[in-house]
Amino acid sequence: MDENHTDALITDFSDARFQAAFRQYFTELGLAVRDWDGLWREMNGEGGNAAFLRTGPAGETVGFIQFRPIRFTSWFFEETCAFIREFWVTPEARGRGHGASLLALAEAHALQNGMHTAILTTDTAAGFYIRHGYVRAPACRAKNGDDVYVKRLG
Repeated sequence: MDENHTDALITDFSDARFQAAFRQYFTELGLAVRDWDGLWREMNGEGGNAAFLRTGPAGETVGFIQFRPIRFTSWFFEETCAFIREFWVTPEARGRGHGASLLALAEAHALQNGMHTAILTTDTAAGFYIRHGYVRAPACRAKNGDDVYVKRLG
């Protein structure tokens, strides 16, 4: 992996660098957004939403991982987990360890903030997550229908 990169913790989604990266990601997915400003306001208003944005030596986007705390509760138990929401590495940077590094950054951030479980859904990268210690949680159902994966941290 190229060591000449910068990782920035993003907690304000009006950050132009993050917005450009997120738009590039959605373009790759073929998704259209009618109200980008509304999306950024929503991300800022959800509470605890954060991302790590990785850029290269010339300031070019390498990728990002977006996550937030999500609280699971019942009448007796509760746990706050790190929910990995969106995760993307540019096509030209894939296969060079950037994804693994971004995932490790998000997991370390979760641990530092008292979250000992990470949870996510995927319909494209199950093998990647399994290689990094995630296991499929067949009893947990995501509203989007994708498989759910969890990992105990630390």
